[in-house]
Amino acid sequence: MGKVVMSGSVSVDGFIADGNDQPGPLFDWLTSGDVPLDGSGVLKVSQTSYDYTRPYWDRIGVTLAGRHVFDLTDGWDGTPPSGIDHVVVVTHRPQPEGWDPEAPFYFVDGVEAAMAKAQELAGGRIVEVAAGDVGGQMLVAGLVDEVRMDVVPVVFGSGKRYFGSVHAQHLLEDPDVVLQGNRVLHLNYRVRR
Repeated sequence: MGKVVMSGSVSVDGFIADGNDQPGPLFDWLTSGDVPLDGSGVLKVSQTSYDYTRPYWDRIGVTLAGRHVFDLTDGWDGTPPSGIDHVVVVTHRPQPEGWDPEAPFYFVDGVEAAMAKAQELAGGRIVEVAAGDVGGQMLVAGLVDEVRMDVVPVVFGSGKRYFGSVHAQHLLEDPDVVLQGNRVLHLNYRVRR
């Protein structure tokens, strides 16, 4: 089974979007450097961010996200983000009408079933779980191995929480990665078992 990593850009006060589902400056670090992160030519980061992010992206086999994120992004137009092979969408609703059945997206009801499908597709590679409600549900279910946070120097005050609606304490190990890039602090924590 592949390692499960909950990941996302986050404000210093713990939000992945404001109250209107807008990320504001949370992704500015992805265009604040001079090192191309992918072949698009749009994403350019600091060398530190590249050295941290690119090898991680190369090890991801599946991204697991909630239906809300899928709908907000218009399903990434049927192309998984960041060159990922597959996306598993946790949802109680069927795939959208007119959705391309050949697109590498899988619509699964429930976090445990979604994780099983993601692990099957990942083939031993990393399963990335998007931060937010689904990520929080995965953490509570004991399905997350690591938490990656790209902390951006902004305070939202309110909005969509990194861990969603988690209301119980969950201990993480001390960070095993603390790196400063342009407009971002990269942190990585293992989940304490």
